[in-house]
Amino acid sequence: MSASRPAVLIPGKIYPHVVDRLADRFEIVTAERGDRLQLSAEVAGRVRAVASGNGLSAAWIDALPNLEIIANFGVGYDGVDVAHAAAKGILVTNTPDVLNDEVADTTVALLLNTLRRFPHAEQWLREGNWKPGVSFPLSPFSLKGRHVGFYGLGRIGQEIARRLEPFKVKISYHTRSRHEGVAYDYFPTLLDMAKAVDTMIAIVPKTPQTHKTIDAEVLAALGPQGVLINVGRGWTVDEAALIAALGNGTLGAAGLDVFYDEPTVPAELIALPNACLLPHIASASVPTRNAMADLVADNIISWFETGRALTPVPETPASNR
Repeated sequence: MSASRPAVLIPGKIYPHVVDRLADRFEIVTAERGDRLQLSAEVAGRVRAVASGNGLSAAWIDALPNLEIIANFGVGYDGVDVAHAAAKGILVTNTPDVLNDEVADTTVALLLNTLRRFPHAEQWLREGNWKPGVSFPLSPFSLKGRHVGFYGLGRIGQEIARRLEPFKVKISYHTRSRHEGVAYDYFPTLLDMAKAVDTMIAIVPKTPQTHKTIDAEVLAALGPQGVLINVGRGWTVDEAALIAALGNGTLGAAGLDVFYDEPTVPAELIALPNACLLPHIASASVPTRNAMADLVADNIISWFETGRALTPVPETPASNR
């Protein structure tokens, strides 16, 4: 391998198209995940970029003395110690926008599946239960006439909201501050919104401020006809409180694509018939994952060709020039 080709570290696994895009321009270095980076000092010293699908800790950052850029595969980058990277002048990038449509489409599908129980109906049919005089039970809920409250109204949240407008639902939102130019009703607190709406869509990032903010009080405010949809982070929901609320009828139903301790999903949650559960697949299509991989690669390529990245996160510098 020519020393003129910068080395890119791939920690653990990443979507293969990332490596396909980088392999002809860079030296690819791989390492198993763990508390400490298991590379020789000589190899670690050659690494100038990291392409990561699962974040990067401060310990790994410190073990790479010539690291310049961390390209994160995903919109959320809470797995990267961004503050530590920024303190060392290391750029962090993510993959915004290219997955907005896919996640928004999945969210609408998850909402409909949760309300109308379509997966249950298909399974019921496949098991041979549809016979003359035997019909699948009526769904207890409908999207018709619902009031949907968004916990988070960033780029993905706004895409979801636009998709729901033709369904003739009322839309409101809660964020840290009001969005200028947004016509939806704004609620200054999450609890106030939960009391006013009957459907909540959570699409907020993992931050200290969002930890278990959807708690027993918020779930009770949504009520027995209420529905929770979470496509943001499992971190946001008090999972034990959710299981209790679904089990005792305090909350009507929930549709979840994310969980508190992935990939562990509590058996109590799996057993609930009023929970629609997906294995974190909101952006999981080949076209969308290819687009995310292209943006990871393009950020690294642009960095070394121009000294600037395409989608730097706001906490770290945008260029080295």
